[in-house]
Amino acid sequence: MAPSNLGYSLREAGSHFARNWTTSLGAVITIFLSLFIIGLFIVGSAMITSAIGTIEDQVTINAFISDDASDEDVQAFMEKLQSWENVKSVEFNDKDDAVDDYRSMSSNADATLAALDGENPLPRSYKIEMEDPSQVADMADQIKQDSDFQQIVDGGDVDASVLYGQEEVSRLFEVTSYIRLAAVVLVALLTFIAFIFINNTIRLSITARRREIGIMRLVGASNSFIRGPFVTEGVIQAILGALLAIGVLELGRNLLIPRIQTAIPWLSFNIPFEMYLITYAALVVVGIVIGLFGSAIAMRRYLKV
Repeated sequence: MAPSNLGYSLREAGSHFARNWTTSLGAVITIFLSLFIIGLFIVGSAMITSAIGTIEDQVTINAFISDDASDEDVQAFMEKLQSWENVKSVEFNDKDDAVDDYRSMSSNADATLAALDGENPLPRSYKIEMEDPSQVADMADQIKQDSDFQQIVDGGDVDASVLYGQEEVSRLFEVTSYIRLAAVVLVALLTFIAFIFINNTIRLSITARRREIGIMRLVGASNSFIRGPFVTEGVIQAILGALLAIGVLELGRNLLIPRIQTAIPWLSFNIPFEMYLITYAALVVVGIVIGLFGSAIAMRRYLKV
C-alpha cells in the first residue's frame, strides 16, 4: 500500500466500519472469539505445564544408609553428592527424622512404635532433589554404583536402599510428555481453525461489497488503490478482536487464576508475566497477519482482469 493511499484507506475503512457496523462487529467478534480460544488454550497449557513441573519437582531419591556407618563417612558422601551434576539439594535425615516422617505418613505410627519398646529400626537416609527430575533413573544408578555409597549402604543391599518409586515415576514422565505434545498440536490446530473462520468472515464482508469494487474498477482505479481500504479494515478488525481477547484474558489472570491457586494450593500455577506478554503480542501479530492476508486473499477474485 503506497503512503499516498494510506490516509484514504484509513478514512474509507473507518467510514465503512461506521456505516456497516453490524457486519464489522460480527467480524470483530469472530476474530475475538478465535483469538481468545487460542490465547486461553496457550495460558491453560502453560498452567498445566507449571502444575506438571510441581509434580515432577516432588520426585526425589531416598538413599538409606547403615546405622553402623561412621558420621565421617556419612558426611563425606553427602558432600560428594552435593558436588554431582544435576543434584539440586541433599537433605540428611537421621533416625529421629525418619520417625517423624513415619508419623506423618501413618495414622497408626504411635501404636506401632510403642510395640517396639522404644527401639527405632528406621534407617538414616539422604533425600536427594534434582535439577532435572526426568533424569532420576540415571541418578539412582549413579548412586548405586558409587563405591563410597556401597560402603555405607543399609543392609548391604544397594538396590533395595535406593528408592524413588520407579514404576510410578516412569508412568508420570510418560504421561506428562504426552500432555505437552498434545498441547502443542492443539494450539497449532486451533490457530488453523481460527484462520479459516476469520478468513471466511472477512470474505463474506468483502463479497457484500463486490458492486462497490466493480464500480471502482470501471472508473480505472488500480488494484492497490481498491485493495487498500479493505485490507486496512481487515487489519483494524483484527486488532480490535485481539485487544478484546487480551482484555478478557487479563481479566481472567487477575480474577480466576488466584482463586484456582487458592483452591488447589499443592499445585503451582505460577506463570511468569513475561509469558503473558509474549502470548498477548502473539495474538496481536496473528490477528494482524490473518486480517491482512485474509482480506488480500478474499479480494483476489474481484481484482482479476
